[in-house]
Amino acid sequence: MTEHIPLPFDHVKAHEHITRTDKRMARIIAKTGGFRFQLDQCDSVYESLLEAITYQSISGKAAATIFARIKALGANGLCPTPAEILAVSNRKLREAGLSGAKAAAMKDLAQKTIEGVVPTLEAAGQLSDEELVERLISVRGIGAWTVEMFLIFRLGRPDVLPIHDYGVQKGFALTYGKKEIPKPRELAAFGERWRPYRTVASWYMWRAVEHYGKTRKILKSTKAKTRAKPATKSTKKSAAKKHSAKKKTSRRK
Repeated sequence: MTEHIPLPFDHVKAHEHITRTDKRMARIIAKTGGFRFQLDQCDSVYESLLEAITYQSISGKAAATIFARIKALGANGLCPTPAEILAVSNRKLREAGLSGAKAAAMKDLAQKTIEGVVPTLEAAGQLSDEELVERLISVRGIGAWTVEMFLIFRLGRPDVLPIHDYGVQKGFALTYGKKEIPKPRELAAFGERWRPYRTVASWYMWRAVEHYGKTRKILKSTKAKTRAKPATKSTKKSAAKKHSAKKKTSRRK
C-alpha cells in the first residue's frame, strides 16, 4: 500500500481561514466533506516534469500508456536518468508515442537537469514559488501552469492560485453565480481574500465543478465564446484526475 506524503501545511487552519473570510467557499467545504488532497510521489523534480510533459494535451489513459513506455527506456525499468534520455534517439521517443515537440522538450529537460537549472527536490524546497517558476519555465515545453501544478501537487505549497487553469476558473464562476468564465486578473484579485491558502481554495474550485457543473450553466469565454482553453496536464495524470481527488484533468501547458 502506497504511503501518503504528509502535507507541509495545516489544512484545518486553512479551512478555518477560508470559511471565516468566504461564506460561499464555506458551503463548498461543507458539501465536499473530507479533504482528500494528496501529494504526488515522484522522486525528483526532473521525473515529475518528465511525466508532466508526457501528459500535456492528451487523455490521462493515453498518457499513462506512453509514460510507461518512456519509463521502460531506463535501466531496470526505472525512470530513465537525464543522461539516458539524452542518449535515446528521437526516433525511439517518437515510437514510444511522443510528438516531436515533446521529445525535444524531454531532451531539453534532461540537459537543464544535468546543468543544474532544474534543481533537486531538496533544493527546490528551499526556493520560493517565484524562483521555481522562473527557473523551470526556461525548459522547453514547460509553462507556468505546469510549474504551478508541480508546486501544488508535489511540493504542497499552500498559496498557489493557477489563474489560467480552466477548472479553477469554471469552479469560481459556478460558485459565485457568474454567467461567464472570469478573466485571470479578476480571479487573481478576488483570490487575495484566500491568502495564504490559495492552493486549498483552488482545490475547492475543482470540487465546485463536480458539485455544480451539471446544474449551473456558464459561458466559456467573456468575449470570444469559441476560444477554447488549452488542454492541460492537472498535476500528473490529467487535470481531470487532479481535479478529482488526487490528480488532474485540464492537463499541462
